[in-house]
Amino acid sequence: MRIPDWTPALKPQPQDLVDAVLKRRGGTLINLDKALLWSEPLARGWNVYLGAVRTGLPTSRKLRELGICTVALLTGAAYEYKHHAPDFLTAGGTQAELDALNALVKADARASAAHPALGAVEQLVIRYAAQMTLDVKVSDDVFEALRQHFDTTGLVELTSAIATYNMVARFLVALGVSPEDHT
Repeated sequence: MRIPDWTPALKPQPQDLVDAVLKRRGGTLINLDKALLWSEPLARGWNVYLGAVRTGLPTSRKLRELGICTVALLTGAAYEYKHHAPDFLTAGGTQAELDALNALVKADARASAAHPALGAVEQLVIRYAAQMTLDVKVSDDVFEALRQHFDTTGLVELTSAIATYNMVARFLVALGVSPEDHT
């Protein structure tokens, strides 16, 4: 990481904040937390907001995680991909779909996400995430196609997940946050 790992000795933070982050993480701070905890307001807001986006939205978790994995691969956020690819699989995705996604991002997933391992909705989510990430502006044809599969709430929630993880990817890459070493 380009900045030191946060520790209480380097920058004390309120214990309720540290406890809230630990609770959401299952008892262990991850490298992302060790960057965020340098700023109390940022860490507080992030913990609540990202917790909601990651696990509190009723829109398909599998499709949200597919969008997040697309963002991670397109932005080079290896940390994000390492944390979200397993969540995609847990949410019902397959390794074949992840392999297809990896192949598509090496091509131009903005224009086409056609792959035999992916269903029509998955292809749309990848195209949507690719256009949001690389172009910001989404084509009318992709958005109108998504309307056939999502109600307004679903569109808002899917869009928020993809947009949020674009922010996360940029934070991770700029600060050089690397995956945890579990060896």
